[in-house]
Amino acid sequence: MSSEQGRCGDPESGQISILLVGMVALVLLLILGVVGATSVQLSRIHLLDAADAAALAAADTVDEDAVYDVGLGEGIPLTSEGVWSAASEHLAQQPVPDRIAGWGIAAGTGTPDARTAVVRLQGRATIPVVSRVLESLGGGVSITVESRARSDLG
Repeated sequence: MSSEQGRCGDPESGQISILLVGMVALVLLLILGVVGATSVQLSRIHLLDAADAAALAAADTVDEDAVYDVGLGEGIPLTSEGVWSAASEHLAQQPVPDRIAGWGIAAGTGTPDARTAVVRLQGRATIPVVSRVLESLGGGVSITVESRARSDLG
């Protein structure tokens, strides 16, 4: 009987290698998930910074017709077209960050009260290693952020 055990080996031999491969796969999946989530969060922060700067630039634009008709009052009068235009011009002068495949002004950019500039910015995040897989599946990570700015004269 000992000669049969020598030829066939232990019936449980090799079981640890399957467990080890499974554990390594789980750890790699966890690492990729953390790297992906961190990358998306950093992309969101870059977009939010760009939206903040564009909203500040838009809040400083003056609707000259409104100023001549009504005056300044408590703040600089704005129009939705002026906010959209100023935000677009500002973003056109800024380089797109590394983690973002592209960005653009989204619907909802304008002014709700003729004094507050609202800039909605939408971008597509690139995630290390995972982006290729997401693109092949027909998806990706789209991020939309909103920023508001107001120029008060008081």
